[in-house]
Parts: sequence; C-alpha cells; structure tokens
Amino acid sequence: MTRRVEVTPAAVAVIDKLKALHGPLLFHQSGGCCDGSAPMCYPRGEFRVGGRDVFLGTIADTPFFIGAAQFEYWSHTQLIIDVVPGRGSGFSLEAPEGVRFLTRSRVFSDDEVDSLPDPVPGDVWAEAVLA
Repeated sequence: MTRRVEVTPAAVAVIDKLKALHGPLLFHQSGGCCDGSAPMCYPRGEFRVGGRDVFLGTIADTPFFIGAAQFEYWSHTQLIIDVVPGRGSGFSLEAPEGVRFLTRSRVFSDDEVDSLPDPVPGDVWAEAVLA
C-alpha cells in the first residue's frame, strides 16, 4: 500500500534519539510561520491536533499530521521526511541537536492516488487514539 508520508533512515535515527530524550512524539507539517513549511517535532502531549489537521500516517512509530490547507496543496504528493545539518529557527525538538527536519516530496502516480486511504481528520484520530 502506498503511504502518504515516509521517512529516511537518517531521520529515523534522530527521531529515535528524540524519543529517548522526550518520550512519545508528534509531527506536524504546517504552512505557517516560524520555519515556514518545515515539519515540526513536538512532545506528543504538547501539540493539540484538531479538525483542521489531517493525519497522514506514522513515521518511526510517531504520528504525522499536516494542516488541512497544506494538505489541499500537497495531497497529490508523498512527503518524505529527511534530516539535514543546520539549525531551524522554530520550536521543533531537533533544533538543539544541530540538525533540522526537511520535507522532500514526490508526485504520486495515478495508480498510487487510486490506492491511497482516505485522509483522517486530526480530531477523529485524537478521539480514537487518545481516548
């Protein structure tokens, strides 16, 4: 099955380190301020997802969300979460580690689009998982 979000091995290593330091995590890909469209990593209890967020899947056993407005623009692409040297300017947990998460993407084929699961609103995910 085609996944809406994937992760590189280098990013998995950083995620695993952050989980060891901070416990369960959550990613949110916004299109807003701070780091623009950078994926942001938070302790799971410190970012509240809602009906204007879309659950894309998990990376390294960590839920990944995107703002609904961004999803409209990127729904035809697979997001690939990577990590690169450098420091982002936002509140993402990896900043003190001297790296930043980066979103790469590729366009889905027509067959892949047909096989994608329906997107799940963030509040529906939260009710099912956090209840």
